[in-house]
Amino acid sequence: MDFNYNISNDTIPAILVRALEENDLAQADHIMRLAFGTYLGAPEPAKFFGETDYIYSRFKANPKNAFCAEVNSLIAGSVFVTNWGSAGFVGPLTVHPSLWDKGVAKKLMEPVENCFDQWNTRIAGLFTFSASAKHVALYRKFGFWPQYLMAIMSKPVQEDVENADYLKFSELGKHEKENMIALCKELTDSLYDGLDVTGEILSVDEQHLGEIILVVDKSKLAGFAVCHYGAHTEASSASLYIKFGAADAVKGKKNFEMLLLACESFASAKKLSKIVAGVNTARHKAYVQMLGHNFKTGTQGVIMQRPNKKGYNRKNNFIIDDWR
Repeated sequence: MDFNYNISNDTIPAILVRALEENDLAQADHIMRLAFGTYLGAPEPAKFFGETDYIYSRFKANPKNAFCAEVNSLIAGSVFVTNWGSAGFVGPLTVHPSLWDKGVAKKLMEPVENCFDQWNTRIAGLFTFSASAKHVALYRKFGFWPQYLMAIMSKPVQEDVENADYLKFSELGKHEKENMIALCKELTDSLYDGLDVTGEILSVDEQHLGEIILVVDKSKLAGFAVCHYGAHTEASSASLYIKFGAADAVKGKKNFEMLLLACESFASAKKLSKIVAGVNTARHKAYVQMLGHNFKTGTQGVIMQRPNKKGYNRKNNFIIDDWR
């Protein structure tokens, strides 16, 4: 793709920010891969992330929460904002490398701020590179403070994993799905007032991105995991990616154990070779339990949050998530 913005190195360009549209997605996807690949030194930056998708499925989930910047009528970058009820996060926010340090990222944060204001978001956050003083400084300007590390962990699926009991959301009837969504919301609300990942559940179910794995103990929802798998999702053809998972706090360790086993059993049944999941190290018990299940950290960043409070990152909360 040709992105000749026709500006000199010392020029501050005129930047137009607007809603992202469907015919912008290919350009936004290219810039996102190029930006991450360039920053991380990939040999072919434009091919970074391979078959994994962070643009198309997020746009389809809620087009109103996606924005782009234009310079000289060309897409210069994009940003997505996610609403999880009382919590919300930014990402990915990416800018074409030729326009880094030109003020594009700052302009892209303007509609982000508007979203959080409209949603009355209680805790807003993002994932960024912990080693990058520049990225941390950018988001500090918008009131975000660096907190604990976010570990993006993975583990190989064991060939002899035991079969676990779980339900698949995709196999439920319409009314059963509605009831289960209400139970999932009740569970997350018990962990942090107003936390609601209904949008993630519906996105996976309606776009056929993966499965929502449900663990029930004595007729009560003990935990659930919103999972992607396959090419052109936030996973890959070989991996199960847990975008969000939570276990009920009552018997939290036991419930989280059942949820991890259910996810691995499901991955094995789908003949997937790896499980990928993120956990904030402030959720100490969940982090330790995942280490005990042979999860190892491959990538880690820092979570920045506004205001500078714990939110749902508490040591007793058994939650898996990833704000990339």
